[in-house]
Amino acid sequence: MGKNIIITGTSRGIGYELVQIFAKAGHQVLALSRNEKPIQSLKLANVTSFSFDLNDAQAYKKVEDFIDSDWEHVDVLINNAGALVNKPFSEISMEDFENVYKTNVFGVAELTRIVLPFMKKESHVVTISSMGGVQGSMKFPGLAAYSSSKAAVITLTELLAEEYKAFGISFNVLALGAVQTEMLEEAFPGYIASTTAIEMAQYIFDFSLNGHKYYNGKLLQVSNSTP
Repeated sequence: MGKNIIITGTSRGIGYELVQIFAKAGHQVLALSRNEKPIQSLKLANVTSFSFDLNDAQAYKKVEDFIDSDWEHVDVLINNAGALVNKPFSEISMEDFENVYKTNVFGVAELTRIVLPFMKKESHVVTISSMGGVQGSMKFPGLAAYSSSKAAVITLTELLAEEYKAFGISFNVLALGAVQTEMLEEAFPGYIASTTAIEMAQYIFDFSLNGHKYYNGKLLQVSNSTP
């Protein structure tokens, strides 16, 4: 039985691969990204894609209206979209910090808040974090805004799991290590990761459909390398 899946950050990298894996497995997918063209060009019958900016307060109504009129319920939400600034701390402006947090924290919180009324028992919210956001993990210069924002959604996930425990909805967060994506190149120019975007997408696909049976309010470190 196909499920209704929402994925953010679908124009490239892991999100782009996730949409295709879910669609080929027979699920209905709402693919959200500022640039909707890469997914639309795939012409997948069970995928809906429209331009969506996590920083645009008006955009959430469009998502809410779509779920209400076309789906009525959501089984899985994957908060995958992310923004990254790689600058020495002395050069990072308040605006840089705000832009990263608007996407990586405030956007995750707001989209989750909008989608939750459409979720029922055994639904799963999976948020993609980073090893850089894990307390005690190795940290790297230039990623103050990015890594601290990724730490924030780990705590947010723990809080939501507690707050919605009575509803039977699960919340988990995956802290990813190095995956060969455009964002990795932005963070660590020239670094070659041993894990491809499609390999990580396959793991997230499996976890989002089954992980809620075993985990709730948990941080899983999905990393085989440093960074």
